[in-house]
Amino acid sequence: MKPLTGLVILLAALFLLSCSATQDDISWKSIEKSLQTQFITAADGDTIELPAGHYQFTRSLTLDGKKNITVRGQGIDKTILSWHAQTEGAQGLQVSNGVNIVLEDFSLEDAKGDNLKVNDTRGITLRRIRSVWTAGPQTENGAYALYPVLCKQVLIEQCIAMGSSDAGIYVGQSDSVVIRNNKAYWNVAGIEAENSRYVEIYGNEAWENTGGLLVFDLPGLTQYGHTTRVYDNYLHDNNQINYAQKGNVVASIPPGSGMMILATHNIEVRNNKIENNRSVGIAIVSYELVAAINEGVEEQPHAIGGVQTVNNQFREDSLYNAFPYDVRIHHNQFKNSHWFPTVRSDIGQLLITKSFMQPPDVVFDGIPDPRQTERMICIHDNGDITFINLDAANDFKNLSKDVTAFKCPGGQAQR
Repeated sequence: MKPLTGLVILLAALFLLSCSATQDDISWKSIEKSLQTQFITAADGDTIELPAGHYQFTRSLTLDGKKNITVRGQGIDKTILSWHAQTEGAQGLQVSNGVNIVLEDFSLEDAKGDNLKVNDTRGITLRRIRSVWTAGPQTENGAYALYPVLCKQVLIEQCIAMGSSDAGIYVGQSDSVVIRNNKAYWNVAGIEAENSRYVEIYGNEAWENTGGLLVFDLPGLTQYGHTTRVYDNYLHDNNQINYAQKGNVVASIPPGSGMMILATHNIEVRNNKIENNRSVGIAIVSYELVAAINEGVEEQPHAIGGVQTVNNQFREDSLYNAFPYDVRIHHNQFKNSHWFPTVRSDIGQLLITKSFMQPPDVVFDGIPDPRQTERMICIHDNGDITFINLDAANDFKNLSKDVTAFKCPGGQAQR
């Protein structure tokens, strides 16, 4: 472990310990009724100011059907909203059916389900929001720290997400999304764009998650994703054990994954620093592999939140393409000081046998798409990388480490 990384983890651990040690000493106040009343009575164009202090809530707060509303705290370390004692509802704060909503400068903690869910909203800005589970990584934590779904014109910037049992910063089934300059750590997935279109993910740092950054397309949902640009991010040391509930899609992520691209297309990954992720820097996989890994796995009961479980009937979705294509990976910096992938996953154990003492920078599962032979998976100008085509469809019999076939004519990434 690098000294700087160790120091960061130590400081984070001390922070969490101080939070738990002083939980009973904090002067918690209640503004539950008054704040919910403000949310209900707010007129279009209002700004709702959250005062400094620590505030305890027992049920979900809802802001529904509003336009041009700003909810502003006094800072992420000054305005703290906690659902540690929640007795009703799953979400902490829920925003729905809105237009041009801005949430900024406060913290959300310890909801039973998702700390912040935003749905069916056009124009949502999350700025300087800290969303965490203060006990650290636990399967019992809520699924999502920041969770816009079915939204348009989404901006998430300068936020912090920690402790999600699914994804820290998650955008699902949404259009026109910018995720920039955030930090995500100690989640199963640090940052995830799922079934979303026209997404820009840049300037973020994700570390000590199971997987740093995910771009997924899943079956059976209201829309399918495409067109995502991932650039100028720092994805490092994502070696957290996978503590997701069994049967969830993210339970398939091998610990030690920098980035995973699953069953989606028109993806560009460029100018990222991808370092010290024990198992793989970037994995390009089909839903066929995910379903195979989870065959026979039973879901755990009592899942809270909108997590996506593995759909073994995905072939019945005639509109869904389970295979990634048009993926361009170029001009990234890869480095890995680890000699062995983690043995905590089947994929990690496989990589130990197939790439001994040299965990791969880029992995492609090699499962062919029966509907198209030209996949346009282009990997070039990333330095001297270790690449593996697993040939997973043939029990890894023709595994190859030759990246030549993936450099694409002319070596130019399409934009």
